[in-house]
Amino acid sequence: MNDFMISRRSVLAAAGTALVAGLGLSACGTSSSSDGSAPTGLTYRIGVLQLTEHPALDAANKGFIAALDASGISYEADQQSAQNDQSACQTIATKFVSDGKDLIFAIATPTAQAVAGATTDIPVVGTAITDFVESGLVRDDEEPGTNVTGTSDLTPVAEQLELMQKVLPEVERVGILFSSAEANSAVQVKLAETEIAKLGLTSKQYGVSGSNEIQSMVETAVGEVDAIYVPTDNTIASSMAQVASIALDAKIPVICGEEAQVEAGGLLSLSVSYEELGRMAGEMAVKILKGEAKPAEMPIEHMAAEDLKLVTNEQTAQALGIDLSSVTAN
Repeated sequence: MNDFMISRRSVLAAAGTALVAGLGLSACGTSSSSDGSAPTGLTYRIGVLQLTEHPALDAANKGFIAALDASGISYEADQQSAQNDQSACQTIATKFVSDGKDLIFAIATPTAQAVAGATTDIPVVGTAITDFVESGLVRDDEEPGTNVTGTSDLTPVAEQLELMQKVLPEVERVGILFSSAEANSAVQVKLAETEIAKLGLTSKQYGVSGSNEIQSMVETAVGEVDAIYVPTDNTIASSMAQVASIALDAKIPVICGEEAQVEAGGLLSLSVSYEELGRMAGEMAVKILKGEAKPAEMPIEHMAAEDLKLVTNEQTAQALGIDLSSVTAN
């Protein structure tokens, strides 16, 4: 776990602390208003709810905090992890609401759904969410119409699979490994199936309901497919090293939804930056806290196509005997 993920009840910007000391006042925020904007206060109270610890979500958290620090606002960040437990998401969300947080930052779809279900008043900024509309968080990406807004991690599924075919032209059968409990994965699975069919290939779904099923499911998949595609799925991401190890032993390449999965042993990805998505979400949060914008009127933001990053794992490629020069050569 990164240092910034250490649970802390009070993280104050230095300038804000000095101001509190100079005025002889205690640092505190104020309750959010019913119009979806947080009023100006001496120190903003922000609840941060992260679904679980893995590199992508950790990076989003880091980017969010960096944006808050760069803004110069004084704030308290109450960092909480649900340890990939939906009931914990709901418990923490309810606690944040009862505490009267000025804003809640939700990292991953299940946490955002839990928070949105707990409050319609406190502003909620989410990230690592594939489809805000499909997840029931907003009415429309351009005009959310609710107390929720944020940044989407929808990956370029079509482009990722086109890369796969360019590097692995002999692949005919593609397995899609995902968690059946995650709404964000369901969206990506549909996109992947559509693109795989367009490429003239066949696909098969390998869904798991929990991490305890991953080993057996991957062992089944490697005996039935020529390659595995993994979307930006939190359950799979948390066990990516295990997935990659089993696949590598079977000489089956894994095409990934994001960078950290490749670093854990996957073959390649055209990836969004979760740290950048977190930073973008942090900038949105600052605007809301300062009363410069309202979640209902803030469009969901996506990374620009030119900011996507081609990521490859040369060690995995060498072990599989795969030449990546067709995609890495400039």
